[in-house]
Amino acid sequence: MSAVLISPEELREALADKRLRLLDVRWALGDPDGPQHYLAGHVPGAVFVDLETELAAPPSPARGRHPLPEPAQLEKCARSWGLCEGDPVVVYDATGGMAAARAWWLLRWAGVADVRILDGGLPAWIEAGGAVATGAEPDPEPGDVELHPGHLPVIDADAAARWKGVLLDARASERFRGEVEPIDPRAGHIPGALSAPTADNLDAGGRFRAVAELRDRFAGFGSGPVAVYCGSGVTAAHQVAALAIAGVEAALYPGSWSQWSNDPKRPVATGS
Repeated sequence: MSAVLISPEELREALADKRLRLLDVRWALGDPDGPQHYLAGHVPGAVFVDLETELAAPPSPARGRHPLPEPAQLEKCARSWGLCEGDPVVVYDATGGMAAARAWWLLRWAGVADVRILDGGLPAWIEAGGAVATGAEPDPEPGDVELHPGHLPVIDADAAARWKGVLLDARASERFRGEVEPIDPRAGHIPGALSAPTADNLDAGGRFRAVAELRDRFAGFGSGPVAVYCGSGVTAAHQVAALAIAGVEAALYPGSWSQWSNDPKRPVATGS
């Protein structure tokens, strides 16, 4: 778990390392006010990261709502956050890691070895007595990190269609069943997928569940290679993180349902 998460208490000690880079990734579907939330209060020294423009390429029906960013653009953004070679990184949000996990996954995918998610996010930091800063932080000195994607497994729509292992759908169960679809053109799920809502990775306090609980949870879906998708590849990264905590490597389908449901040639299943 320590390879994925950091507690508020551990973060307080880690801040003594001046190389540590803190990234505030507050974003939620339907909430465009992440920058305002950051200015209203953040962990001192954190840099705000815009998920829509820095952690994703422009959306399109062919690629989905949050395609993976081009490596050169991601490297440019990472350097603007002050990230240098070998720097440890902590990412957080205020929604149990649902958005911050996207930054965790992208940086790990791009070869940054020491990236952790603040367990419980900003609420847990405040609850533990952590200080909160308001307003904008000074711009960091530009970093020199070099990113080399390919360190975490990725699949595309064709691979998802013929997946022989466990394909997990991380969206809410009612979207999986096709009862509601608030944003994508068709309701339902990829045939053969299993419903595994991301929210079930967290306890009532918004922290990741214990290792044993996560292992039991994912063992219940069966054995074999694991791949994960969601609406647009964001909360699926949270599922990949939870699986990593449980000791399971999982591939991410970045296009996810937003790409799949826009392709009329792709079949759709409904129900449970």
